[in-house]
Amino acid sequence: MHATHMQVWKYSGTEKIGDSALERIRIDVQLHEGQTTTDVLLTGGINGSLSISEIGKVRQEFDYGIQCVPNGVWPTIEGNQTECGRAPERIWRDTRASLQMSSNISCIKVFRKKLPLPIEDGGGIQHALISTLGSERYGGSLCVLNLSEPLDFEPAALFIRRRIQEVATFDCTIWTADCGSNDNRAAIGTNLGAALVDVETGMTSWVLRSKSDVLALQLVHSLSGNINHSDTIKLPSSISSLVSLQFDDQYFLASSMDGSLKLYDHRLIQRGPIQSYEGHVNSHTRIQLGVDPLERFVMSGGDDCYLRLWSIKSGELLFQEKFSNAVLSTVCWRSEGPSVALSSDQNETNSVSKYFDEESCGSGAWLSSLEGLFYMQWL
Repeated sequence: MHATHMQVWKYSGTEKIGDSALERIRIDVQLHEGQTTTDVLLTGGINGSLSISEIGKVRQEFDYGIQCVPNGVWPTIEGNQTECGRAPERIWRDTRASLQMSSNISCIKVFRKKLPLPIEDGGGIQHALISTLGSERYGGSLCVLNLSEPLDFEPAALFIRRRIQEVATFDCTIWTADCGSNDNRAAIGTNLGAALVDVETGMTSWVLRSKSDVLALQLVHSLSGNINHSDTIKLPSSISSLVSLQFDDQYFLASSMDGSLKLYDHRLIQRGPIQSYEGHVNSHTRIQLGVDPLERFVMSGGDDCYLRLWSIKSGELLFQEKFSNAVLSTVCWRSEGPSVALSSDQNETNSVSKYFDEESCGSGAWLSSLEGLFYMQWL
């Protein structure tokens, strides 16, 4: 895969809205003409702002809100001009669809509350788990945003405030959180250790007390469900991000604040990593790893403001470019699709191009830094 296969756009009017947390969600929205389904970006800022932005269906008839236009920023040609193909959809930021939280947002995760019925029979309801970092005045908090009913942008809408519920507050810093896709449990990582929280009752049970901050964690559902200390390894630097692979959750990626990025197998944890990815730059920043829906690539920003992308299977660095003057700290992939095994014999360069060609503008990744939102896709 060559760097020229990439295109990147930056959205106007999106500064400081998604530099802390970023999720793409498909939800129902209520309009004058009826109900429709649309994609939205749920974003959290280091400044504590929580926002919902609609992708594609720009509302010209309303005089509130901001129309965010994508402008090509990479690749560049002579004279600092950019050469980009068909631009992605615009974003509509409804100024009423935002909320200032008690402190900085540290994490956003989408999940479905577990009900007696199966999901296809109405047994799963989509929600978003939101954690706040905490401050000198307030401790960290865990909140749930109800997305089960169609969002209505029409009424004077502090509708996020009506939809959000505080589950629990803590006298500590919450660095990260995770939840199962169909579960009522959440896990939080704090400056005191890690805990499980029931998102219905707020009941909390500590599973790990630690002298060092838990900056990254992930719930893995392949085992019995009981929380037991099993395997522990020590790394030379703080872990910034963890991602468990879906095709086989025995595999997980971990990046650290010494610039290392490695792939591990739970079953071989004491033997160390089974793959390393060279070129990552990080010494002090919480930077999110992003894995594509087919689990062929891992992407990350760096302290040097570069974006890099590697082949998960081979470890090859496939792309590294700088198009933001601030660290690209969050990422989410747009498309959802089936996972594939790492042992696939397909040529990765060809299969990647084929996948993104077939999906055209429907595939790609959202990225964010203090400078704003970016969208990256393959030609």
